[in-house]
Amino acid sequence: MPYNEALRPFKEKVTTKDGSQTLYSSEFDECYHSTNDGALNETLQKHIIPALTLLPPKNKIVILDICFGLGYNTLATIYYCKLHKISTKIEIISPELDEALVRSLKDFVYPVEFDILKPVIEQLSQNLYYKDEQFNIDILIGDARATLINIEQKIDVIYQDAFSPKKNPLLWTKEYFTMLRKLCNEDAIMTTYSSATPVRMGLWESGFKLYAPPKSSVRSGTIASLGILELESIDMELKLQRNPNAKSLKDSEYQ
Repeated sequence: MPYNEALRPFKEKVTTKDGSQTLYSSEFDECYHSTNDGALNETLQKHIIPALTLLPPKNKIVILDICFGLGYNTLATIYYCKLHKISTKIEIISPELDEALVRSLKDFVYPVEFDILKPVIEQLSQNLYYKDEQFNIDILIGDARATLINIEQKIDVIYQDAFSPKKNPLLWTKEYFTMLRKLCNEDAIMTTYSSATPVRMGLWESGFKLYAPPKSSVRSGTIASLGILELESIDMELKLQRNPNAKSLKDSEYQ
């Protein structure tokens, strides 16, 4: 399924329920965040808090943020660490198709919680890169799947936050999740807003164990891991027994 570069520049600002701003993408016919959950609230509750609380203690964490977009996941990671005085060294690798969007973020209106991160935002917008004593962030411009091939680091956390399977299916197929699986450390954790059966099937078929996220103020998604988590397990074998027609998305359907 090809991307539509002609529509890529056309975006509209949208105010979400928690007051934070997101954008509507004409190319994907979707907003970058749930307008009901709120851009900042969704980011924290669906990605940052589950990932950083469930991951075992480490001296360094490598995060794969799919895709950078408006940068909420990456910026909220830094914000959360500063707020809770987490000093662990963190490397964030984030593919992003839309370079012009990233370049424009120095002028985007972020929530006040990100005011302390203005120097980070400016450097990322200008250089596609940021580094200090604790954080090392690389935005890799281009198609995410092409980017994955060149990643050498072992990943501890994946924020699976691409546009939806209906709009950007090649970032939700079994083959895609298999690529992610090969990059992961054995205790890696993946967070995603999607609870769709084809997505869960693809994760399960790729070797991930699936869990229901902790209860929060946002709609439930899925947590996937290669290790055992103290969460409610999602029984995909039972799901398949009850629905023999359940299947994952496949690359061949979209090429």
